[in-house]
Amino acid sequence: MMDIFSLSSPHCPHSAPFSAGILAGNAHPTITSLCFNSKTSPEPDELSNSSAHLRRPKTLKPSLNPTPPIPKTVKNPLKNLVNSTTSPTISANLTNKLWLSSQLSPPPPPPQRPPQETIDDNEATVSSNSDTDGSPDIEFRQEGKIFVGNLPHWVKKNEVAEFFRQFGPIKNVILIKGHNDTERNAGFGFVIYAGPTASGSAMKAEEFDGVEFHGRVLTVKLDDGRRLRGRAEERARWVQGYGVEHRSKWHEDRESSRKDFRKVLETEPENWQAVVQAFERIKKPSRKEFGLMVNYYARRGDMHRARGTFESMRARGIEPTSHVYTNLIHAYAVGRDMEEALSCVRKMKEEGIEMSLVTYSIIVGGFAKITNAEAADQWFKEAKESHPTLNAIIYANIIYAHCQACNMSQAEALVREMEEEGIDAPIDIYHTMMDGYTIVGNEEKCLIVFNRLKECGFTPSVITYGCLINLYIKIGKVSKALEVCKMMEVAGIKHNMKTYSMLINGFVQLKDWANAFAVFEDVVKDGLKPDVVLYNNIIRAFCGMGNMDRAICTVKEMQKGRHRPTSRTFMPIIHGFARSGEMRRALEIFDMMRRSGCIPTVHTYNALILGLVEKRQMNKAVEILDEMSLAGVSPDEHTYTTIMHGYASLGDTGKAFEYFTKVKNEGLELDVYTYEALLKACCKSGRMQSALAVTREMSSQKIPRNTFVFNILIDGWARRGDVWEAAELMQQMKQEGVQPDIHTYTSFINACCKAGDMQRATKTIQEMEVVGVKPNVKTYTTLIHGWARASFPEKALKCFEEMKLTGLKPDKAVYHCLMTSLLSRASVAEEYIYSGVMGICREMIECGLTVDMGTAVHWSRCLRKIERTGGELTEALQKTFPPDWNSYNNIRVNSDDELDADNEEEEDDDDDAYSSSGETDIDGDDPGLNLWS
Repeated sequence: MMDIFSLSSPHCPHSAPFSAGILAGNAHPTITSLCFNSKTSPEPDELSNSSAHLRRPKTLKPSLNPTPPIPKTVKNPLKNLVNSTTSPTISANLTNKLWLSSQLSPPPPPPQRPPQETIDDNEATVSSNSDTDGSPDIEFRQEGKIFVGNLPHWVKKNEVAEFFRQFGPIKNVILIKGHNDTERNAGFGFVIYAGPTASGSAMKAEEFDGVEFHGRVLTVKLDDGRRLRGRAEERARWVQGYGVEHRSKWHEDRESSRKDFRKVLETEPENWQAVVQAFERIKKPSRKEFGLMVNYYARRGDMHRARGTFESMRARGIEPTSHVYTNLIHAYAVGRDMEEALSCVRKMKEEGIEMSLVTYSIIVGGFAKITNAEAADQWFKEAKESHPTLNAIIYANIIYAHCQACNMSQAEALVREMEEEGIDAPIDIYHTMMDGYTIVGNEEKCLIVFNRLKECGFTPSVITYGCLINLYIKIGKVSKALEVCKMMEVAGIKHNMKTYSMLINGFVQLKDWANAFAVFEDVVKDGLKPDVVLYNNIIRAFCGMGNMDRAICTVKEMQKGRHRPTSRTFMPIIHGFARSGEMRRALEIFDMMRRSGCIPTVHTYNALILGLVEKRQMNKAVEILDEMSLAGVSPDEHTYTTIMHGYASLGDTGKAFEYFTKVKNEGLELDVYTYEALLKACCKSGRMQSALAVTREMSSQKIPRNTFVFNILIDGWARRGDVWEAAELMQQMKQEGVQPDIHTYTSFINACCKAGDMQRATKTIQEMEVVGVKPNVKTYTTLIHGWARASFPEKALKCFEEMKLTGLKPDKAVYHCLMTSLLSRASVAEEYIYSGVMGICREMIECGLTVDMGTAVHWSRCLRKIERTGGELTEALQKTFPPDWNSYNNIRVNSDDELDADNEEEEDDDDDAYSSSGETDIDGDDPGLNLWS
């Protein structure tokens, strides 16, 4: 061990960090020497008393217990170190010792050697004497800094700053916190003045020594450098390896609790209760512990607790650094609250804290998560201006932002730019690009990236294969997704929960329930614990099968497994009950969702409203809408559009326009679906001029008309029997490049049948065959009804036979339409009518179809015209009548007129029921269903 360790020697490469001259900013750091001698080093108290004696000789009180003087050294250590020939060897040994003792950071480079000056013995003696006498080293003093003692323990920084601001601008106020009570100060602190007049301000403040402040007599002194001197001495002793300071039990306990906290963070990060308890056991956490805790909450996405920890740190007088601010911004970015994240950025800039590249990366990644590629691009450009060199992390975040926004051309340009900068792309960027091409459905480029990944030497992982599985599931190629699974087996890669969830989702989309549950069994066999996403997919499968009770049981299994259901868990169940008309059970599941702690979203309310609208319960639907407002959930455009569709189905144009006005007033997006609901209301009520006005407004809003809009308009003109307007719309569809579908042709055929133009209806059928559109049951039903209206029962029978030849199965509406036309259009039993009615009766009996009482009465009256006294035809047809038909056999003759009138009205209603358009399924799928029991 060296006897003397001097940090001011020009030969020592490690004098720069500890040199008093460098700390004070002097040009010649060799004038004053810092000697640490294990035998003759002066005590810090002695040095501080001497410094006070030199600065204020008249006011200094003598010490009550003076320290015995230390004998002065005879030889000058500065002269010996400068002129010694053996100093390079000592310096080399010291360099090795520093390198071995601190492996995490190499020693700093040696300072430039100042020019050799001749130091005579007198000057060296003066320096030696001043050092051995305990004189203050002026280099340790901080200009403009004063010590303030005897402060009240409850005083705050702003009160101290207000009191001492009268002498000049203040840079900072430091209040030393108490060891046992961190909420109170220790009774002393420091005030640092700013600006060129800092020294003068400090000297003026010193004159207030002894002034009363909040009932206490203050002690105000200029900074004597004791604090910095103590730190330098402690650092020097630590480097030299002796003079270890005795630590109190409080410090030992604090250090132990800090180590325990770091250990819990590393070993049990998922046990948040253990982490919080370990943090609370630290008696006086430092900035580092607070930063670790904020970072822990940030990774969990708990932005509220992260903010609370941050504010608690500031309340203790610990000023945040760029690292702590970055952790807080990370918490808000994970929580997708970018407004608060930007407010933290503004606060950083106000406090003069420079944003690091990590901060910029987190902000760009936060905007990428909320698919705001424009904002992410702006912050990326600012990062390029602030930092000349970027890393792969910030490039990965900006590429992810553009991939989520489906802007793949810009993502490819960024990858090219990154490669030109010489930054190697990690495997995560390959996965991001594959995910982006999956979103846009570009299979070819996704496979190119996959092959390029293997060419660059990366080994495909489960994430890589998961991207391919997700691609094929998205585009509906489940068979290719299974081929990727085989590739994984060959490569020895096991499925994880995400890949299993993707496969189940693919089979659910195909309504292949058996394979979906087979995949779920594989999950159990592999010993994986299902997560919330997989449970949600299984619940969707049960709801798709119609097994709602099993879906509810699955929710209960989730809760037993300590999985918290989400709104996506309850959505398919609520929607399933709503679609089946069981609104009472749908509302029960809605209450169950609330009790489980899941807050209903706007999509949940929309599912309830849709179910009520389908059941034509508009009053209850409006009540749910009012309940949304009370719950603080704002309706969106889909909510209002569903309500508009409900009133459109009822033909209530006034209410439909009322909610359309609400959509406009609330600033919601007006899309084609909103205008479809409005057009449907106008056409349903026969207000075709209002419908044309709506189409003109769509043109002014630059919203193109799609197939559904044309279907609604054609059906509206078909209801009025205006075949010319319907034909004009067909021509406009071709001019605008909109392809007619089966609903378009069916609506146009209905218009032709209403107008009695059966020749044009027949040509439309032929045109459908040319363009490859096959007629469906609704098309044939409309055509059969047209021939029946035109008094051509034989044509109707022929059309019925053609429908069966195409493989279509007649439904209730077809049988009702055909039988009514055959019975009501003939007064004598012609051969083709007789055989046709008998054949239809046999088919209805085989299918087990039964008509309602009104239809049975109407058919029986028609049979009396054909068979006055009954016969085989009457006997066969009565087998399709209701079981209680015999109680209606004694109908009085004088009620025939009323029945005729009723049946005529019923036929008019049937005309509307047979019209088929491309409207939404709110109106029902099968026309004429309301005629059957």
